[in-house]
Amino acid sequence: MEDLPRAEQLRVDRLGTCEVPSPLQGRGTDLTPDDRYVLIPATSAEATDESLSRGFLAAGPRESIFFNPEQTTAGIVTCGGLCPGINDVIRSLTLTLWHRYGVQQIRGYRYGFNALGPSPRREPVDLDPDAVHGIHTLGGTVLGSSRGPQDPATMVDRLVADDINILFTIGGDGTLRAARAIADEATRRELPIAIVAIPKTIDNDIECLDRSFGFATAVNEATRSIVAAHTEARGAWNGVGLVKLMGRHAGFIAAAATLANSEVNYCLVPEIPFDMDGEHGLLEQLEGRLRARHHAVIVIAEGAGQEHLHLGKPELDVSGNVKLGDIGPHLKQRILEHLHARGLPTTVKYIDPSYLIRSLPANAFDSALCLALAQHAVHAGMAGRTNMLVGTWHGRYTYVPLALATAATRSLDPRGVLWQRVLEATGQPARMTGAVN
Repeated sequence: MEDLPRAEQLRVDRLGTCEVPSPLQGRGTDLTPDDRYVLIPATSAEATDESLSRGFLAAGPRESIFFNPEQTTAGIVTCGGLCPGINDVIRSLTLTLWHRYGVQQIRGYRYGFNALGPSPRREPVDLDPDAVHGIHTLGGTVLGSSRGPQDPATMVDRLVADDINILFTIGGDGTLRAARAIADEATRRELPIAIVAIPKTIDNDIECLDRSFGFATAVNEATRSIVAAHTEARGAWNGVGLVKLMGRHAGFIAAAATLANSEVNYCLVPEIPFDMDGEHGLLEQLEGRLRARHHAVIVIAEGAGQEHLHLGKPELDVSGNVKLGDIGPHLKQRILEHLHARGLPTTVKYIDPSYLIRSLPANAFDSALCLALAQHAVHAGMAGRTNMLVGTWHGRYTYVPLALATAATRSLDPRGVLWQRVLEATGQPARMTGAVN
């Protein structure tokens, strides 16, 4: 986070005064006071007198809550692309509501925000401990998902019609923006409906968070593809293993998987442009590597090198995101053409594990994170907090206003420690462009 948020940007909305004693009192639970914060500076070098007074509201169960559990109905909706851990979140939300707070009216909306739209009308499913038994061992989402916007007013109408008091939304940047629009519409109508988001982005590119769920599983599985690429490259004379990983605008998966494997020679990410041709370009660098070592491994994030595809006028998908060209096959073809023209026989093995990774169950590390995020989301919702997401900052769980979380996306810093470690691990040049410095 480059700029310190203002105090008003850190304030989390609440529906009103909490007057209901929490059922968690006297049950050995460490209750969290409303004046506890997680400070933003990470090191003493970043700290100032001003920054030490700024922080995210600390997550946790409160002594008093806003909603009476016996009169509360909660809704859960999952949106956007698949990601490891969604079912873990659904399960933890349900079990925490049911067992810890005694909320026994829990509705699961099918196929994303489409379920809150006017057509086709889909009735929600009832969720209870039996309904979510074992779903954390499955990939995907048992509620289904969809992309694309819906009218906030129509969605609030549906929530009112279904007597929903708290809506938990699970999704990425587009879902967070939609959740904010729903919360704003409910506030405009003065409706006591809490909107609480659990951020889901496998790319790990949401601002104000240490890490989003699914990322650890993605990196773990991506390293298996890199191992395969390295094995294939070593098994052929002048063999090249080319792996395309997820990362539309942020190269965190590619960078982390590269560090986890240490067999990668070139890591290409969206944040750092590279030339394809020329003295300092990727193809010349690769040729030199093959002449010296006779094998190479390249990892490229899906959003890297888009400038080489000459796509023309950008097109948008149903979520409003720019459609990316497929850089993987293009790069494979350019490598083959370049090396053939130089009289260098080669074999390129191309691996794209994206959909295999997205559909997997979460690993143990992500499962534990999903469990905690959902628990804290329930604590927030029952306390009447709204228009916010649950995340972690410096390892502590926090509540973040959606307006702040959606103001910008997070990207890999080309001069940061993470990228410097990638450069040291791969040995690749800091810049593969004509303007090398």
